[in-house]
Amino acid sequence: MTSHPRTALSVNVNKVALVRNTRHLGIPSVTRAAQLCLEAGAQGITVHPRPDERHIRAQDVHELAELLKDWPQAEFNIEGNPTHNLMEFVRELAGQGMRPHQATFVPDGVGQFTSDHGWHFPEDAERLAPLIAECRDLGVRVSLFMDPIPEQMAPARAVGADRVELYTEPYAAAWGGPQQSAELARYRLAAMAAAAAGLGINAGHDLNRDNLADFLAAVPGVLEVSIGHALIADALELGYDDTVRAYQRCIDQGMAERDS
Repeated sequence: MTSHPRTALSVNVNKVALVRNTRHLGIPSVTRAAQLCLEAGAQGITVHPRPDERHIRAQDVHELAELLKDWPQAEFNIEGNPTHNLMEFVRELAGQGMRPHQATFVPDGVGQFTSDHGWHFPEDAERLAPLIAECRDLGVRVSLFMDPIPEQMAPARAVGADRVELYTEPYAAAWGGPQQSAELARYRLAAMAAAAAGLGINAGHDLNRDNLADFLAAVPGVLEVSIGHALIADALELGYDDTVRAYQRCIDQGMAERDS
């Protein structure tokens, strides 16, 4: 049996902010949601503040960073396009002594509905390299949102990234169907290539209680999964505590199958 580090669960609270923004009452509270998830055992909180503030707002980012000061064992992950507003948050928080643990660079357009593709090399290398270097100089780990293409992993490392976040929507769309095994094989090869290049491996997008365990059982070395939409939807029915615990059980199941 081979032992691996336990996969961390980072809860993306964007959808809490989306509901909050439909009224002017301040509810539901984004920071309260994050606190309840942390109390239930989540290892981190993720936000993806977009320039139009359709969900997470600048104030939320700063309030969550302040909250995380009371949770030194947990990580704060900020996602976004580094050529839009992401770097502003990284610089501001670092200057206030609340730097995020991780910045996940995502190649979204300004008005993009949701993330749907990863970076590509060598096309994106020149513009990413100085921004990655700046984050690392500030003590912030950099993860690049990437499609599961093994040949892209070494260039991602060469540009200075610490980790990659594998974009998992194609797997989620194939789960339960005839293409599931083929998709998992793609992610397994990409993860192996990432590890061989010296990259840590994260994963996210459309992972849920049904498909998470199968993914972790098949894909080696996943250090963190970032889950938002499905987890917050589940929490509407189950509550934050039971939902986070359910996802932790999925992680344990997948890791047990992987290590057996």
